[in-house]
Amino acid sequence: MISDFKCVRKFLVAASIFWLLSGYQANAQSSKDIKITIHLRGVYESKISLLGLSSRTFKPITEVSGIKNGETTKIMVSKASLPGEFVLRFDYKENEASTPYPSEKYIFIYNQDLELWVSPVYCNNADSTWFQPNEKENSTFVEFSKANGKQKEKLGLLQNFLMNYDETKSKLFKEGTKEYEQRRQTYNQWLKDRTTQDRALFVSTLYGFQYVPQIPFEGSETDRIYNLINHYFDGMDFNDSLLIKTSEINKWMDGYVNLYGQLSTTAALRDSLFPLAGKTAIEKAKTGHPKVYGWMVDYFYNGYESNAIDAGMKILEPYLNDPNCLTSKRQEIARRLKGMETLVAGTKAPDIALTDPEGKRFKLYEYQPKRKYILVLFWSADCSHCVETVDAVYPWLQQTENKAKVSVVAISLDETDTEIKKWDQKIVSLGGWKNLRGEAGVRSKVANDYFILATPVMVLLDSETKEIVAMPNTPQELKAAVK
Repeated sequence: MISDFKCVRKFLVAASIFWLLSGYQANAQSSKDIKITIHLRGVYESKISLLGLSSRTFKPITEVSGIKNGETTKIMVSKASLPGEFVLRFDYKENEASTPYPSEKYIFIYNQDLELWVSPVYCNNADSTWFQPNEKENSTFVEFSKANGKQKEKLGLLQNFLMNYDETKSKLFKEGTKEYEQRRQTYNQWLKDRTTQDRALFVSTLYGFQYVPQIPFEGSETDRIYNLINHYFDGMDFNDSLLIKTSEINKWMDGYVNLYGQLSTTAALRDSLFPLAGKTAIEKAKTGHPKVYGWMVDYFYNGYESNAIDAGMKILEPYLNDPNCLTSKRQEIARRLKGMETLVAGTKAPDIALTDPEGKRFKLYEYQPKRKYILVLFWSADCSHCVETVDAVYPWLQQTENKAKVSVVAISLDETDTEIKKWDQKIVSLGGWKNLRGEAGVRSKVANDYFILATPVMVLLDSETKEIVAMPNTPQELKAAVK
């Protein structure tokens, strides 16, 4: 998904943002590149790769090959990537003739050089793999995890007992809920104290995700869900810009959205509740660091875009002009909103001019099939959801009644050699469709004209007038639109 939004800011606004961020940056990034010294042992040789978890790309940041048993290698990590959560991957051979076998060690890196003695076969065993004695981030997190497990164990047992106890009017139940609340508050205070104690370390940012909100044990399941929603953010410090450097924040926010999902018993309810989820979360994040505020807008943009929730996209509009919202999705949101205004039922579809695989020129307004509808389908052969859509639509349109009504113009937005190869292979099974490809993918003219940011997208047209009949989000909606 794309970046760079063309907008004009007054100098005073730009200067105020710079001043604001400069105050936050002091503790938000490592002041130097970090060196990781790795002593390899216990295997014949290994390739060593460092992958970033915080970026969610899971691509190697750097890698070195052919490190032999007993050898030492050094990996440099740019301060621009720090702090963060990483995976050290070892593709090792136990002997010269072995096939490489993978193992992985999850690590934190902030502002301290690391030295690691590692046996890839047992890279997560403390007696076989260890850091230097004065290492801080990883050793502190191990110690915190052990203490946290002990703290939460009794709280969890008491919670399970109360959730399943059916005598809610009994003295035992009342005493139990009172005891639980005391323990919950004690636990949350312990978390707060540990966060303060370890404030200089990146791992302290992860502690807040463990916060336990209050639970109304006497209420219904729906009451409990609404209560969790209302108190979900109570323990979170949105002023901590390092939150967006963690991988945990995505899982944590998924948990929040899933609470609304449990309440969404119909599609209509989903389309009203999920925008409410976004509005509530963004307003909470808005009170904190501009980077966290912007990240929250990005998170909901991705969700609304992938699930085609137009009502959710509309709630993002007010945040585009807020200079404190450091979203990376300004252009995408603006384009989607423009597309929602432009591509509506009753308006003329933009023309399409592409060349098919046989070298023949195709123009939408010159295309006059003897059928009632034209389905313009934007997709990618490398997108599993797209393939699922194609595999659902194609056999339905092969049925005699439907085939007589709908012609299909399928436009691939595949770009790389691997993607195009998959497309070439897939269209062999899509006989009867007009298969085309936008050469530059989502940056192509046809994608821009139709405001395509993600696939699949379906546009159902009147074959004669080229007016938009519907913008179905699913095969089911397409079937309902074809009369």
